[in-house]
Amino acid sequence: MVSKACCGFLTERKTTERNDSFSEGKDSEIVPETGCLSIIVLGASGDLAKKKTFPALFNLYREGFLQANEVHIFGYARTKISDDELRSRIRGYLGHGKEASSGQSEDVSKFLQLIKYVSGSYDGEEGFQLLDKEISAHEVSRNTQEGSSRRLFYLALPPSVYPSVCRMIRFYCMNKSDLGGWTRVVVEKPFGKDLDSAENLSAQLGELFDEKQIYRIDHYLGKELVQNLLVLRFANRFFLPLWNRDNIDNVQIVFREDFGTEGRGGYFDEYGIIRDIIQNHLLQASLLDTDLNPEKPPVLCLVAMEKPVSLKPEHIRDEKVKVLQSVLPIADEEVVLGQYEGYTDDSTVSDHSNTPTFATMILRIHNERWEGVPFILKAGKALNSRKAEIRVQFKDVPGDIFKCKKQGRNEFVIRLQPSEAMYMKLTVKKPGLDMSTIQSELDLSYGQRYQGVTIPEAYERLILDTIRGDQQHFVRRDELKAAWEIFTPLLHKIDDGEVKPLPYKPGSRGPREADELLEKAGYVQTHGYIWIPPTL
Repeated sequence: MVSKACCGFLTERKTTERNDSFSEGKDSEIVPETGCLSIIVLGASGDLAKKKTFPALFNLYREGFLQANEVHIFGYARTKISDDELRSRIRGYLGHGKEASSGQSEDVSKFLQLIKYVSGSYDGEEGFQLLDKEISAHEVSRNTQEGSSRRLFYLALPPSVYPSVCRMIRFYCMNKSDLGGWTRVVVEKPFGKDLDSAENLSAQLGELFDEKQIYRIDHYLGKELVQNLLVLRFANRFFLPLWNRDNIDNVQIVFREDFGTEGRGGYFDEYGIIRDIIQNHLLQASLLDTDLNPEKPPVLCLVAMEKPVSLKPEHIRDEKVKVLQSVLPIADEEVVLGQYEGYTDDSTVSDHSNTPTFATMILRIHNERWEGVPFILKAGKALNSRKAEIRVQFKDVPGDIFKCKKQGRNEFVIRLQPSEAMYMKLTVKKPGLDMSTIQSELDLSYGQRYQGVTIPEAYERLILDTIRGDQQHFVRRDELKAAWEIFTPLLHKIDDGEVKPLPYKPGSRGPREADELLEKAGYVQTHGYIWIPPTL
């Protein structure tokens, strides 16, 4: 058993890592975090809070990272409901939607009693003054010294209300002084629609909070296998000499869904597949159930970055920004856009919508390690399968004495969902008397190897990181800017109608032109081999 400290959310590490239960005071002295913790979920009556935020908080509570005698949770939204009505709305989503045991049922009931609801507008001071009054009353009841309390505001809200909500927090709900306490604000993506809007939003938030107080959440970064990328690359000797342009032919980062917008086309039509998936996740960082509430990564950055000086968040984020700043402008001929047939049948979508629901594009990184290696980003809706993966394809073996080139190349695959796994595709001798070869794999499938181990949801990890003050898995302002600089020219061409998406049939691989683009980029498809997840 691990013991918990302060508000119960910190584990006493058996390593020599920094004790996160301390924070910087005014005079740069280390001040212990002894005050109580208040977690405020704004947009508490919405789907995101109900399906993801509150379940993540419950799991942290059940695992002992949130102690009932130290933490309190506040829901805030415009909907006029009571505490018990909010608790009733979210009860069925706690514990993966089912109560597996009487013990868990008891945990659910105890957790729900930690939640209090406050109703108010997102741009009026009256509601936030009432919210502050309720938070302060809780802090007083816990004998918390003024200025030592911690307040975490989670904005499960559309970006359009971020500025007004953040102003209200800044002027009416901040922790009052610096005696070991803090105020932190978690904002959900999307962060703007292009470079100008993202910079404008960042500037507005920057006027209200220091950068260290802002946590731009991107959920793919919280996924277990995404987090494993740094360990795989920099803790395993055999990857170090291989991870470069001399050995790697191309890299694919893929996000595929086998359903369309499912009646939520109005939201999607405003953003499109590039803003919603590629810019926010495949390029920069992390999947909600793969619906339109995005939980996807800076995956490309983690694949392509250089080794950081240390594991300190700022050192890691520095290297991610360098990757983004090295990406060349996207060439028009290296982009294929698509829109599935029937997309505009949605009553919330314009009949003449130019919004792509599919995109394949090639990014090229202009540096010593990756010069000439295409990074292929591919995302789409209403396709023939559902998966998210990173596929690193190595170059052909020179002097192919076994004449097995036609069977396919070596590949290292990280399957992010479903069936989390990492496997290396190899050419091996086919069992028998003949000297013939087949493709097989070295396979680490998480469900088989780590039976009985619960893999935490991305939201759990990221909320806990916010409490601990660890910004490693969050998007920094200059990182956000660099990502938007890559895509904004293409997005403006789409918005202006200069680039048209190609039609494709639902349940297909997407436009055939996308496969042709991959072939031109050098990707060699393997025929006759299918990775089959092991059965438990």
